[in-house]
Amino acid sequence: MKRLIAICGLDCEKCDSYIATKNNDQALREKTAKYWSELNHVTILPEHINCEGCRMDGVKTVYCSSLCEIRKCAVAKGYSTCGDCAEKETCSKVGAIWQNNPEAKENLKA
Repeated sequence: MKRLIAICGLDCEKCDSYIATKNNDQALREKTAKYWSELNHVTILPEHINCEGCRMDGVKTVYCSSLCEIRKCAVAKGYSTCGDCAEKETCSKVGAIWQNNPEAKENLKA
C-alpha cells in the first residue's frame, strides 16, 4: 500500500492541502481554506492548509493531526490503517468516509 494512503483509505495525493503543501501553492491554500471553512462552519486560514500526508512524518492540518476521530482511534489501537481493524465493516466513523468515497475502502486492500 502506498504510504500516501491515509488511515481511513483516502488518497493524500488527491487532497488539496497535500497538493498545496507539496507545490507551495498559496492560491490553492486560500481556495481550500475558504471551501473548508464554509463546509465545516469554522474559520480555517490559508496557513492551516499544510499537510505532508496522514501517515507520513511532518506537518499535518489541525484537523488531521488532532481532531480526526478515525486517526485517533487507529493510533490508539496501534493500527497503521483502518484496514487492520477487525471492526472496520461495522465502524460508523470510517463507514461514513467509505460510503461517500468507496475508493478509500479499496485503497486499504492494496
